[in-house]
Amino acid sequence: MGKRDELVRVFTCTELTCQLLKAELENAGIPVMIRNDNQSAVAAGFGIGSPSAIDIYVTESKVDAAIPVIEGFLKNNPTCVSE
Repeated sequence: MGKRDELVRVFTCTELTCQLLKAELENAGIPVMIRNDNQSAVAAGFGIGSPSAIDIYVTESKVDAAIPVIEGFLKNNPTCVSE
């Protein structure tokens, strides 16, 4: 995997915000990977972690395209905030 293909965390948010922002990014043609450590811990039998700390990742080559989408999303959804 080349350097421009590495995943970069671009946002941390709640589950609802995560799903809404994920849809916005994907509609803009930006593939997204979600990391929810709390959900993984619960599935493994551990109840640790913060249920509101869900990370959104994009490839490094898409960061510049993702930033204006995220900024527009936050402007249009002022109650959605990052963690």
